[in-house]
Amino acid sequence: MKRIILTIKLFLVSVLFSSLAAAAGGGYPLDEANVDPSDQASLQRGAKYYQNFCAGCHATQYQRYERVADDLGIPHDLMMENLVLDKSAKIGNLMHNSMDPKEAKVWFGAAPPDLTLVSRVKGGPDWLYTYLRTFYEDPSRPYGVNNKVFPDVGMPHVLLELQGVQIDNCGDTDPTARDPLTGDKICGLTIDPERKGSMTSAEYDQMAYDLTNFLAYSAEPMQEQRKQLGIYVFLFLAVFLVFAYLLKREFWKDVH
Repeated sequence: MKRIILTIKLFLVSVLFSSLAAAAGGGYPLDEANVDPSDQASLQRGAKYYQNFCAGCHATQYQRYERVADDLGIPHDLMMENLVLDKSAKIGNLMHNSMDPKEAKVWFGAAPPDLTLVSRVKGGPDWLYTYLRTFYEDPSRPYGVNNKVFPDVGMPHVLLELQGVQIDNCGDTDPTARDPLTGDKICGLTIDPERKGSMTSAEYDQMAYDLTNFLAYSAEPMQEQRKQLGIYVFLFLAVFLVFAYLLKREFWKDVH
């Protein structure tokens, strides 16, 4: 009994310290992505954006083209024709990219990381969704851009042509500060009207959501099946509980 109580205390302490560490970390406020792994249309669009804008540098080497095509409802021939950049690849291949890691290290200072698990490793879909939407112009950086949730980011803004150039008009002001009368945000990131992208703000947000949704799926392709299996397990346990109770009552009926 003492061991059980000690285990519970250690668990509660660990949860408390984790919460305090998260609170102390602060950081840029994250927008909710509310990803939906059952939305195949969104996942298909996300796969398209990923292959067109991300796969040139980043791999998802723990995924296979075939698995993605089957899960997202994409015919194999369309997958190979439109979403596989390496024309020598086969449908069953892992989703590598063609960039040489040694050359990438020379060009970028470090090889671009694999993105299969990025939505779990980097703080969840909310972090990734906010990251994609908070690049801003910063002439002091090597690629001329910086990022609010990933300060001093070491990559260019590959979606610049879609979003346009964002300007940080906060300076040293708290980005969460709001007007006490209207409740409106006092400052934030705004698109330079002279350097707009090919998408409107709403279209870009949808694109960022679709891309986040796809990468959240890539990090755990089985999540929908896992949820369905969980329902069946609970139903089984509910039925089993009835029979277990009846069996217990039968065994103990002569004791009382």
